Amino acid sequence: MIDLQQTTNALLSFLTTPNKDWSFCTLSFMVAFLVFFAVYLYINRYRKAWLKAYVVLFGLLFAYKANGALMVLLPITTLLSWFLTKKMMRLRRGKPRRIGLSLVILIELLPLLYYKYTNFTLDILNHLLQSNFAPLQLLLPIGISFYTFQAISYTVDVYKERFPKTTGLLEYTFYLTFFPLLIAGPITRAKILIPQIDAPQPNNKQLINTGLWLIICGLLKKALVADYLAQYNNWIFADPLAYTGFENLMGVLGFTLQIYCDFSGYSDMAIGIAALMGFQLPNNFNSPYQSLNLTEFWHRWHITLSQWFRDYVYIPLGGNRKGELKTYRNTFITMIVAGLWHGASGMFVLWGILHGIGLTIHKFARNRGLNKVPDTIYVKIFCWTITFAYVSVTWIFFRSYDVHTAFSIIGKIFTDLHFVDFQNFINARLLWIMLLTVSLELHSIRQNDYKWLRQKFISLPWLAKLVIFLFVLQLVINLSQNNIQPFIYTRF
Repeated sequence: MIDLQQTTNALLSFLTTPNKDWSFCTLSFMVAFLVFFAVYLYINRYRKAWLKAYVVLFGLLFAYKANGALMVLLPITTLLSWFLTKKMMRLRRGKPRRIGLSLVILIELLPLLYYKYTNFTLDILNHLLQSNFAPLQLLLPIGISFYTFQAISYTVDVYKERFPKTTGLLEYTFYLTFFPLLIAGPITRAKILIPQIDAPQPNNKQLINTGLWLIICGLLKKALVADYLAQYNNWIFADPLAYTGFENLMGVLGFTLQIYCDFSGYSDMAIGIAALMGFQLPNNFNSPYQSLNLTEFWHRWHITLSQWFRDYVYIPLGGNRKGELKTYRNTFITMIVAGLWHGASGMFVLWGILHGIGLTIHKFARNRGLNKVPDTIYVKIFCWTITFAYVSVTWIFFRSYDVHTAFSIIGKIFTDLHFVDFQNFINARLLWIMLLTVSLELHSIRQNDYKWLRQKFISLPWLAKLVIFLFVLQLVINLSQNNIQPFIYTRF
């Protein structure tokens, strides 16, 4: 018999207790979502006017579980962004409205600048002024970078009249607090999500099937691949000099696959959960490690963020409209900003600089006739090798704690690489290297083959799909006992 008091206490404890590890992979979220989804389907049938408010409330609960009291930043940002954007559009066209736009964007950025970059700024000042400003004890609110960027995109799109300025407060709050997007995107434009709010399609069988497929893929990428690879990668990046050159090389390759599986796994689950609710979100990854150059890589990696930087940083700087040299400058600046967005650290800035250099070199070569080189299989293999190697090297700086660690890894790879270590590594970590190889091979499949595989899953009987889902879910529950790690991008 159910103990009502015990059940009530457990429910109250869940509702009032934040969880720093809160994510899609936690059992508590899975249970909460099932309850939420059952009520969601009921309200959608009979009380569609309440549906938006219900999703907003769950989004705020989701934010509270992840951030505790800091979740108050989300509704404050929402109210200020919506109200100030409306006020901005009432200003006279021209200089007054441009000034208004700048002020609104600055206000939207203030929480992000304070929580993410205050201590970074203090460190720089300490170095420049030989001072000793004490760092502040600040916790970075999870997801603040993502919902801040969505708020800015809405403001700019309304200013440029790409999107109507008549969006109601409830609809805008839904847009900014939509829980699948809160932790790590994908960064979704208002013109994509807001029109769907009044007409979700939770009964769309195609969306349901696609959503279930994406959730399964995301769980496998995160819980099976990323977290298993991470166990070894963490050892390498913590103390690279304690391992051989080959072990360091495997750690770099491991992190290259880990960050992809971790982040694309989150995106798959976010898009899949939204699809179950009847919302279609943009794709965020398109086999980025199949890229033959760095420009193509950024068209395939974290697509919504790349498009955001293109539309709201690169193009406003002038894009490619003001000559070749300024195109290189704008590319370089954009990648430095992208590096800073990922984290308040010199290592992220260095990562952005390296990608800026790589993109500039590619643009320069393309302008000098690179695209006229015969498109043979040997050329493709060479281009892929160079691109994959360069991206993997830049991940070293992205992941390393400092420059010394990064160069220690690179130094070990180039000075301490022996064939005998290959044999020893296979003997010691056969399962790890098999998982790495299989993951890379699966990533390399053609889009047509992936679509065929997805369609095969969709065409299965519902019982078979349920069995597959429950198997994957059980796998995740078992692994959660060994402490599933938070998503990498929750730091950003």
